Amino acid sequence: MTSDSPTLRIGSVSVDCPDPGTLADFYAELFGMTRIVESPDGSVVAISDGTHTLAMMKVDDYVAPTWPESGQGQQMHFDVSVPDLDAAEARALAVGARLADHQPAPDLWRVFLDPAGHPFCLTTFGA
Repeated sequence: MTSDSPTLRIGSVSVDCPDPGTLADFYAELFGMTRIVESPDGSVVAISDGTHTLAMMKVDDYVAPTWPESGQGQQMHFDVSVPDLDAAEARALAVGARLADHQPAPDLWRVFLDPAGHPFCLTTFGA
């Protein structure tokens, strides 16, 4: 990158879902974020921790992922670094995550599904 190139950084990550408020509340509780923006009709809800921002966007014909089966793709996937998998698993389950049936490497990654069915992983990798 040259010195006259603009600095680019991700402003937010948008996640399609059937109910932005419910999914925003889930991730806000899981990640310690707060609501920062909500569209008047509730079709977009954004949350932030002051550094990272997630935007939940309503899709009327939303179809939940079928991962690991073929069909509907993941649509998005978070790998969340944690120092203690068991403690993080308890927290994720307490705020509404579901443990996925498919666990390819549970000693390193634990796969969960959010309330809209998106898979996400808790991992000690990078913690």
